[in-house]
Formats: sequence, C-alpha cells, structure tokens
Amino acid sequence: MKELEVLKKAALAGGAVLAAKFGKVTYRLKGRANLLTEADLASQEKVIGIIHKAFPADGFMAEESPVKETPNRRLWIIDPLDGTTNYAHGFPIAAVSIGFAENGEIKAAGVYDPFRKELFLAQKGRGAFLNGRRLAVSKVPSVSKALLVTGFAYDRAEKAEFYCGFFSEFMKLSHDVRRLGVASLDLCWLAAGRTDGYWEFGLKPWDVAAGKLIVQEAGGRVTDFGGRPWAVDAAMGAQTLASNGRLHAPMLRLIKGRLKRR
Repeated sequence: MKELEVLKKAALAGGAVLAAKFGKVTYRLKGRANLLTEADLASQEKVIGIIHKAFPADGFMAEESPVKETPNRRLWIIDPLDGTTNYAHGFPIAAVSIGFAENGEIKAAGVYDPFRKELFLAQKGRGAFLNGRRLAVSKVPSVSKALLVTGFAYDRAEKAEFYCGFFSEFMKLSHDVRRLGVASLDLCWLAAGRTDGYWEFGLKPWDVAAGKLIVQEAGGRVTDFGGRPWAVDAAMGAQTLASNGRLHAPMLRLIKGRLKRR
C-alpha cells in the first residue's frame, strides 16, 4: 500500500525533526495549558511536504493549520507533535501521529516515538505492528487485574474534580492508573499490551485517528462513552474509551454511572 509507505516515511521524518530540536525550543501558549513550539510547526511542515508530494490532490486535517478538504474524500489526519507539554518541558515522551482516511474510514495509521525509536503501523484488515513485530492487545480479564491509562483535557483546571472522580474510581478498582500525556502513545501502548484500558475526554481527531486503527488491528476496541463507534469527523475523540475488549463493558458501566450522577 503506497499510502502506508509514504505515511511511514513522513512519520520518521517528523520524528527526526522532534529529536533534533529536543531541549532547544521555547514555547508559546495557545491556551492556559495548550503549548506550541517551533518543533510542532517544523515537524508539520516536513510531514505535510512529504505526503503532498506523493498525493497532491489529497486533503489534510493537521493540528497546527486549517483543515483542507478535497473532492476525492481522501484525508490525512496529522498531529506533528503529540505531547507538546512533555516536549516543551524536556520530558521525553512525545510522538508524531498520522492517520489516512478514505471515504470516511481510516485505512492506514502510523505513530512514531523518536525517543524510543518505536514505529507503530497499521493497515485496515492487515494487522498492527511495532518495528515490524505484530501487535496484540492483552488478555487481562478484569478491571481488578488491569493497568489503566488516562489523560486530562485542556479544561482540566475548570473541571479538575470531575476528571479526578473517574481517576479515583478506576484507581480503587484496578492495579493502577498511568498518565503519559500523549494520547497517540496511550492508544499504541494499549495495542502493544502494555496497558489494558484507556479513557479520556476532549481529544481531537489528530490525537486519535492513527491510534484508533492501531488498537483495532491489534484486536482491541475503541468507542465513545455510549459504546458507539466513531465517525471520521470533527467530533472524533471527544469521548475516548479503548480497551483490550474484555474490559470494555465494565469500563463503560463505570463511566456511564458517573456521567449520570453529574
């Protein structure tokens, strides 16, 4: 699949930009806790340049630029630096995330972590891979035996108690809960069996487009908090629940229960 090969080339090139600029950039604020660095922009320019050269008629949805839609219904969904807050503070957990969608369906995905040199790739119907090794989600059977992961949206200062309520309940039930600050890697690490379940509010399509396919191709499940699959649109990621499949129903019950008590 040519799209997957171009995606791989673009992800590695964007990751090389992040590695080269790590520890050398300053940041500005797009919001109280929403950071932007020179590396975000340089990585995005590199990634889009490579894809546009190969597929000049395709559209783009990238974090740091307006959406460009095209009549051919082919869309590249890009986060050139997922984990900007980590990156800006010298905390080495970040990634480049690229999803390719055609006719409203994600067909190829890649997430590259330049600090661990881990390249996660997936093609619809062909499986998910980490540096060439096929991935499979964990077989952990219950939340009580699970390692979970979450994140907090940019409105966390205003909704801290709300978000921490979910954290507290899952922490009481599970082995533990982690917070990486990189949604694309949260999904990829779940696909690799490193964690067993993941939930988060307020994500954007570029945060999750690639990770969604990688989880599904590794045998996992991704839905909103109503248990519904996502459409490829602007709301994709607003409610994110991903799991190894076995934990999906109990995690949904807990989340729905807390939402009803709001």
